Amino acid sequence: MGSMPDWGTLPRMLRDQAERHPGQLVVADPAGPRLTLAGLREAASGIARGLLALGVEPGDRVALWGANSPYWVTHAFGIWDAGAVIVPLSARYKGIEAAQLLARTGAKVLVTGADPLAGLLRGSPVPLPELRHVVEPDGPGLAALGAGVPEAEAEERALAVRPDDLCEIMSTSGTTGLPKGVMIDHSQVLRGYWDWSEIVTLGEHDRYPVIAPFSHGFGLNAGLVACVLRRAVMIPIPVFTPDALMSLISEERVTVLAGPPTLFHRILDELDRGSWDVSSLRVAICGAAAVPASLITRLVERVGLQRMINAYGLMEGTVVSMTRAGDPIEVIANTTGRPVPGIEVRIVDDDGKPVAPGERGEILQRGYGVMRGYWGEPGKTAEVIDADGWLHTGDVGVLDDAGNLAVVDRKKDLYIVNGFNVSPAEVESLLLREGSLAQAAVVGVPDPVSGESGLAYVVPRPGVTADPEALLAWARANMSGYKVPRRVLVLDALPTNANGKVDKLALRRHQA
Repeated sequence: MGSMPDWGTLPRMLRDQAERHPGQLVVADPAGPRLTLAGLREAASGIARGLLALGVEPGDRVALWGANSPYWVTHAFGIWDAGAVIVPLSARYKGIEAAQLLARTGAKVLVTGADPLAGLLRGSPVPLPELRHVVEPDGPGLAALGAGVPEAEAEERALAVRPDDLCEIMSTSGTTGLPKGVMIDHSQVLRGYWDWSEIVTLGEHDRYPVIAPFSHGFGLNAGLVACVLRRAVMIPIPVFTPDALMSLISEERVTVLAGPPTLFHRILDELDRGSWDVSSLRVAICGAAAVPASLITRLVERVGLQRMINAYGLMEGTVVSMTRAGDPIEVIANTTGRPVPGIEVRIVDDDGKPVAPGERGEILQRGYGVMRGYWGEPGKTAEVIDADGWLHTGDVGVLDDAGNLAVVDRKKDLYIVNGFNVSPAEVESLLLREGSLAQAAVVGVPDPVSGESGLAYVVPRPGVTADPEALLAWARANMSGYKVPRRVLVLDALPTNANGKVDKLALRRHQA
């Protein structure tokens, strides 16, 4: 497809696509509405008019909360048409988690795609002085609210958006407790995911189920946005069940599939057990995970897969590296490929000096994909982006002689449950809200089912008994499922190191 048209912003991109290819199908919900590019543009404009009616100004933050659906797609583009910045909330969030993010980003409007979510928020202890409006699905929709706003006014607003205006603030689990808001602008998303799509060979004949949540950078940018950029048909998947995967692939004639290695193992297991037609599948994308070479070989042989792509990116840095057409299976299995155009990568030791090929060190990244910073946290931004513009990813990697990057470890404290990053500090701060605890320390431990899971060591307040079962029940009611620790162990005191910090290495040894 070559170089990207000179769109500059998401609203201009949508207008150009709808004008040139009005009838092209772009959203196909297996259970519900289908949208063409013209239909998406029209729906987004109606939603933007509703946001203008609610007093949304350029640069205001509008939060969107709900599972993947056509509703999410039209509202995302409506928010961008209004010149606003989208703050996606994970559908897995419970009330406190959602309220903390709304409070930190100063969101003016919250749009929820599901009724119970608004109810969760009402019981939250976090004050939200800046939140003016909550738009619920069974109330008057934004399109109805915007009926009185002239179309020309909304159009003027959409065309006034500039390439360096923010388009999204994505939540990321940092190492220091509360998630931080990563600021990304229109030009970064357009360029990053045009290039990503180019390498993936995503095009207008593709049908691509988006399994990653739209509230996550991969689902939103490499899913929702990429499909509109390339006029591919996206199939939003609200709740992923492995059992439904095979019928989805065969009934919807799926051509592109992205997910962790377990997803592709599942396809092979199902093919061993029954006869499914998965001949439509041509491209598979795996994210920064070591992929067994035998899995790729079997997918190529059994499914007729044209290519498997391994890629590495992070919220703070958009797309960093990808494997390319013609790469040998060993490269795809063991590395995340070479840096994408416009991005530099180097590997440095603890003193910040580059290491030799084949040596481990921290992955540093520089180029257009590096975030504009953490929302409202210039100090935290300066900790990860240095004076020369290098983003310190906190990931440990190795570059080979050919420039392929392997991601081998995380410097950060994070652990990963079923593909979701979990910040121990965030889980600790949530647990302390329960009321019976003086201290909590969480570590990630290997887990045969989810990869890793959380183990919480807790110390009760004086005169209070901590009940592990009651704590787990509270956690299930108050935090996303993947953050809930697998086990809670009650201690009299937490081990500390010389500088008084909780000694997590000692806790790991205690667990072993």
